[in-house]
Amino acid sequence: MASQSRSEERGGLSSPRSKITPERERELYEATLDLLREGGYEALTMEGIAARTRCGKSTLYRQWGGKPRLVAAALRAQRRVRFSGIDTGSLAGDLREAARAGAERGDRDGLLVQALAHAVLQDEDLQQALREALVHPETSMVDAMLDRAEGRGEIPVGHPAREFVAAQIFGVLRVRPVLEGRRPHPAEDAAYLQRFVDICILPALGLTSPAGPPPRTGGPEGDDRRGRRPRG
Repeated sequence: MASQSRSEERGGLSSPRSKITPERERELYEATLDLLREGGYEALTMEGIAARTRCGKSTLYRQWGGKPRLVAAALRAQRRVRFSGIDTGSLAGDLREAARAGAERGDRDGLLVQALAHAVLQDEDLQQALREALVHPETSMVDAMLDRAEGRGEIPVGHPAREFVAAQIFGVLRVRPVLEGRRPHPAEDAAYLQRFVDICILPALGLTSPAGPPPRTGGPEGDDRRGRRPRG
């Protein structure tokens, strides 16, 4: 049955949404996103997607109308809550675990963001699809962590640093490969992000890292980098 469906696709005989099974649709979406990561949005073509998936180009056009709608649909189809189940009992533990989980998908998600950076400025639906797929799941889970922390009394309700937490974690995750000129590396990025949480985010929220304060940067007597002893 699957081979018959694919044969009809290649022959351009399928009617809109009548011959593409959910499994085949997922295959098309995955191939679309893989091609995006490999070559970027500008290089992505319906012909290329058809060739990668052995699907008739006419079927793709009948089903989605063109590249922007197909990419938007592929992004929305991959939306998932990647931080489900993170609840360590403390905000520090939750944010450090979120940093680790974010780094695990940093390569694939970061490549998508880079591939679509220019296109989303031109297409509002594409921009919204990217936000639904990658941004909203991240920010909603961080918000849930902060809500629990407020409920436990760890941080005051409406702490002024709260609105910047998700932007700091995931902004750093996305921009680090650009700043350092390298591809994302999940293990290294997880350690880096967890240090970032400990040193930058937790102090801004008035919290202390469970790992303790960061090491001092001075010499054995506590001199700072300019050779002067710290005051007090």
